[in-house]
Amino acid sequence: MSDAKQNLLLFFDRPTEPCFMQKGEEKATFELPANYYPDKYKSASSTLGNRFGADANRRIPVRNISLPNLSLPMELGYNEQFSLFVPKHRKMAGNLIDIFMNMRNVDDLVSVCSYCQMRINPYMFNYCLSVAILHRDDTKGLNIPTFAETFPDKFMDPRVFRKAREVSTVVLPGNRLPVVIPQNYTASDSEPEQRVAYFREDIGLNLHHWHWHLVYPFDAADRSIVDKDRRGELFYYMHQQIIARYSVERMCNGLSRPKRYNNFREPIAEGYFPKLDSQVASRAWPPRFAGSTIRDLDRPVDQIRADVSELETWRDRFIQAIEDMAVLLPNGRKVPLDEETGMDVLGNLMESSIISRNRGFYGDLHNMGHVFISYSHDPDHRNLEQFGVMGDSATAMRDPVFYRWHAYIDDIFQLYKNKLTPYSNDKFDFPGIRVQSVGISSGSGPDRLSTQWEQSTLELGRGLDFTPRGSVLAKFTHLQHDEFNYVIEVNNTSGAGVMGTVRLFMAPVNDETGKPLNFDEQRRLMVEMDKFTHAIPAGSSTIRRASTQSSVTIPYERTFRAQSSRPGDPGSAEAAEFDFCGCGWPHHLLIPKGTTRGYPVVLFCMISNWNDDRVVQDLVGTCNDAASYCGIRDRKYPDRRPMGFPFDRPSRASSLQDFLTPNMATKPCTIVFSDNVRVRSAR
Repeated sequence: MSDAKQNLLLFFDRPTEPCFMQKGEEKATFELPANYYPDKYKSASSTLGNRFGADANRRIPVRNISLPNLSLPMELGYNEQFSLFVPKHRKMAGNLIDIFMNMRNVDDLVSVCSYCQMRINPYMFNYCLSVAILHRDDTKGLNIPTFAETFPDKFMDPRVFRKAREVSTVVLPGNRLPVVIPQNYTASDSEPEQRVAYFREDIGLNLHHWHWHLVYPFDAADRSIVDKDRRGELFYYMHQQIIARYSVERMCNGLSRPKRYNNFREPIAEGYFPKLDSQVASRAWPPRFAGSTIRDLDRPVDQIRADVSELETWRDRFIQAIEDMAVLLPNGRKVPLDEETGMDVLGNLMESSIISRNRGFYGDLHNMGHVFISYSHDPDHRNLEQFGVMGDSATAMRDPVFYRWHAYIDDIFQLYKNKLTPYSNDKFDFPGIRVQSVGISSGSGPDRLSTQWEQSTLELGRGLDFTPRGSVLAKFTHLQHDEFNYVIEVNNTSGAGVMGTVRLFMAPVNDETGKPLNFDEQRRLMVEMDKFTHAIPAGSSTIRRASTQSSVTIPYERTFRAQSSRPGDPGSAEAAEFDFCGCGWPHHLLIPKGTTRGYPVVLFCMISNWNDDRVVQDLVGTCNDAASYCGIRDRKYPDRRPMGFPFDRPSRASSLQDFLTPNMATKPCTIVFSDNVRVRSAR
C-alpha cells in the first residue's frame, strides 16, 4: 500500500492537534505550503514547520493545489457539536464528502485534508473523511481507527481523561498502568433504568450504531454512496432487532418492555444525565430532566425552525401511506407498496435520506424525533446549550428514550407488516427436509448458556490531544458469554444432497409478569442469532456451528479495531474489506444477560430451501460475516427473503409449536448469569 494512502490515517491521530505537529508512532509531520496555515499560525508558519519537523522521523510534503470551495462545511464552528440528525449539518457533511470523493487522487486528498483538518469541525471532518475512505476506489483498503480511539470522550466518563493525562505526563510509556473506567457511573441503583445501563452505555454497542451510519450515510452527490441494496429495509430491520434485544435485556432485569413514545405532547418520564464531556466543544453534554417535554424549536444558530405539529403531520402521512398501501410521489402519482419492495420504500421515507421517494411530503420523522428530544432542554437556544446525546449517532443509544422512540418507529413499520397476507405453510416448508432437533452444546451443560462480566482494555493515546506521546490504556467492564455450539440433527429424505439456509433465532418464553408470551408478542421478540448456508446430504446428518461464526456479530477485535487483526497483506483483497467489517453487532452482546436463577428462552431453527433464498453474486474476498444487520459492501443483501423471515409477518398460528413445519425445530434453553468479572486474556 502506498505511503500516500497511509498518510491519510494520520489525520485520525490526535484529531484536534494541527497536522503540522507530529502524528502517529512514527512521529510524522505534514510540511504545509505557507498559505495552508490558519491565520492564528500564519505569522509563525516558518518556525512551526522547523520546530515540529526537526526531530520528526518522517516529513510529508503537502502539494499546494487549487483548493475547492469549503465555505459550506466551514459554517459549522470548529468547537461546536456535529449531528447527522440536524438537517443543516447533514447538508454540510454531504458537501464535504463530495469534495473528498472528487479529489483526483490520494495526494490531492491529503492536500485538501491538511487544509481542512485545522479549520473544519473535527467531528464532521472525521466522519466525512471516514465515509470517503470507505467509498473511494483508491482508499478502500485503509484501516480506519475506531471512533472510540479517536474521540474517546463520546464513550466514557470524563474523569478517565484527567487520570489519563496525569499518567501520560508523569509516567513514561511502558510503565503506565491502565486507567479504570467505572461501571454504572451515570446513576445510582435507586434509578430502575440503571439496571440496563451496562447495555445502553456499552462502548461496542454505541460503536456499532455509529459505524452503521458511517456505512449508510444520508447525503452525497454521488447517489451510489447512499442508494445501496435494500437500504431502507435494513434501516427498519437493524433497529427492529435493537428493540427486540433491548426488550429481552430489560425483562432479564425485572423491567417492562420499553413504553412507546407515541404521544409527542406528553412528558418523557425518564431523565438521563450522561456524565460525558465534549473535548472539542469544551463543555458537558446537557442532561434531560425527568418529565421533560419536547417543544417547538427555534434555533437560528442551527438553522432549525420546526413545530412539534410537523412531527404529527409527517407521522399521519406515513400512516396514511400504509393505510392506502401506496406512497404519494412529488408529481401526484401514487406508487403501490408491494410485498417485495414496500418495506424498503417505507424505510427510506422514514430515514429521510436523499433516496426518499418524497422527502418534501413525508418529511423527516425519524431524524427530527431525535432532534426534538435532543433539544428539549433548550429549544430556543436562550441558554446557548447544544444538543443532548440523542442528537449524535455515537451517543444516542445511551439514553433510555432512544429505545422508546425506536419502539414507536417500529410499531409504525409493523402497521405495514400487519397488512401483508400471513405466510402459508408452503412458503415455509422444504419438502424432504426434516429438522429432527436443535440444541446447544456448551461447557455449562446441554442447552445452558452462561454469561458474566469481562474486563477489557482500550487504547486512548490516539485521542488524548496536547499531552505527552505514548500508549495509554483504559480498562472497561462489559457483558460477556461463554462460547457454545449449535447442534442440529437433520433428515433428508429427498434422495439427493441439497443446499439449505439455516436460520437461528432466540426469544423469551414469558412476559414481564412471568406469564407465557402470546405468539404474536414472542414473534416480535425473536432475536436473530445466525444465518448460514449448508450442504445437506441425503439421509441423516448433524450440523455443528460455533457461536463465534454468527452472521450477526463481529468479534471483539474488530469492534475495537485492533491493528493486529487486520487480515491479509496491505493492499490485498482481504484487507480492502476491513473497514466495512467494522460494521456489525458486538459479539459480546450476542446473547442477553439472563438471570442468576436461569432465564428461560426458546431456541428456534429453520432450514429453508437455498434455491428460494439465494442471491446470485460473486462474494470472493468480500466481508460478509456480519451481513444480517449491515448487508455486504458493494453487493446485494445475501438473502432474497424479507429480513426477519419467517417471523417478519403476523401468523395465523396460535403458538410457536403450532407455527412449526417439519423443517423447523425448537428447544427450551436457559441463560444463567454469574455476577463475576473475568479479565480478558491478551491475544
